[in-house]
Amino acid sequence: LRGLLRAAAEFDVRVMLPLVTFVDEIREVRRMIAEEAASLRSDGVPCRADVPLGIMIEVPAAVYQTEELARRVDFISVGTNDLTQYLLAVDRNNARVAELYDDLHPAVLRALVQIVGGARVYQRPVSVCGEMAGDPLAAVLLLGLGVDSLSMSAGALLRVRWAIRCFSRSRARQLLQAALRMEDARQVRRFMQGALEDMGLGGLVRPGR
Repeated sequence: LRGLLRAAAEFDVRVMLPLVTFVDEIREVRRMIAEEAASLRSDGVPCRADVPLGIMIEVPAAVYQTEELARRVDFISVGTNDLTQYLLAVDRNNARVAELYDDLHPAVLRALVQIVGGARVYQRPVSVCGEMAGDPLAAVLLLGLGVDSLSMSAGALLRVRWAIRCFSRSRARQLLQAALRMEDARQVRRFMQGALEDMGLGGLVRPGR
């Protein structure tokens, strides 16, 4: 924290806490930031104490307390890889159960709806990272959710950008509402593949098309 606060005196620095489960964790970090900033100043070291503080939502406990967490932070990011894994109780690195892992599962989509809704109560920006952000099928649904930004590997950027440029936000919201009424991930995935194919984007999700 001392290093981050010193860097923030000259650069645009934000602090994000991973795997947050308890509201008190945010209070504790804010207390530590205040203490370390005071210590640096007493030593005559330039620093910035009001560095933006955010959280990564990766565990179900945080999903159900998003509003309380949002009140205490400046921004929210959603780590969809871990969140999907914990929601579905599936280790995606275990070959025996990896096929059950799917971030288009309706439970994951409903969790994201709750996260965005809780963040909006306090006008906190929401970003999404993980494999879901780099999937054109999911990116259109995230557009419909009202997510503010997506973080993905460079290799996924062009496909995702092309997909979201072809859908208005109102159309993306319609697709999201339809997907939320579905019962399993395979149904959602087929539905979204059809939506992209209808827009002439089948090649984004089916190689060779």
